[in-house]
Amino acid sequence: MATPPGSAATGTTKVVPITESNAQRVGEFLHANMNPDIPVDVWVRSLRAPWDPDAECGVALVDGEQVVGAYVAYPSEREIDGRAERMCNLGTWCVLPSHRAGSLGLLKALLDDGERSFVDLSPAVEVVAIDERLGFESLETSAWTLPNVPVPYSPRRTLISSEPRVLERILSGRELEIYRDHASAQAALHFVLARKRVGYCYVVARQEMRRGMPVLVLLYVSAPDLYRDLMRAFGTHLLLRHRIVAQVAEERLVGERPALARETMPEPRLFRSGRLAAEQIDYLYSELVCLPA
Repeated sequence: MATPPGSAATGTTKVVPITESNAQRVGEFLHANMNPDIPVDVWVRSLRAPWDPDAECGVALVDGEQVVGAYVAYPSEREIDGRAERMCNLGTWCVLPSHRAGSLGLLKALLDDGERSFVDLSPAVEVVAIDERLGFESLETSAWTLPNVPVPYSPRRTLISSEPRVLERILSGRELEIYRDHASAQAALHFVLARKRVGYCYVVARQEMRRGMPVLVLLYVSAPDLYRDLMRAFGTHLLLRHRIVAQVAEERLVGERPALARETMPEPRLFRSGRLAAEQIDYLYSELVCLPA
């Protein structure tokens, strides 16, 4: 991400990239002003993209030495359908009320890199309207929640694991690259679902609390058909090994709603790209894998 120019909100404010040198101050700002339930060290760690530790993860608004705003963003270089793509996921956006005039300067500093495709996967309600005015399109995010109910399955025919050594042994090609890029992402959980003589499905997910209960929100599913075949066995594993009571999945990731699953309120997710279509957008390399709920 190119270093943005200074942008005056008052006579002493400017926009600067978020780097290792100011990540601690930005993390303290976000802890104090965005979500104090997230510890400072978790905020700070979220400002480093594990797939590119040297990347500038967004921009900050500073007034003298004080951080008064931040727009976290995660740049990545992806190969999508055999073509190199430069992506940017827009994340947390927070500016002090006293410096609200500088808010759009942060957004402009990010969007000025017109060579990138942009995604915004967890925007606040008021941000959705801003995105739409700037040419962002909504993704179809119809979703369902499936309770994890214990069912018998044969460990001799079906392997379900989150062990790093198992993932390294079974995954290959693009899935192995994705796993290694996200292995240290603090919000990402990784699973392999494998059936003997059939193949494997690699799942990337995050844990969230919904109605006071831990659920697994799916972010990436490499083989949707196999996932659907094994999702109840997977649910048994999640319940018994991880105490996770349900799986939440979007139809665009895994297909239509199964029996016993209930419809879930869709999340707003948007993108803007001159090259990519909605079906080419996924939820990897984003704040969803870097910042725990």
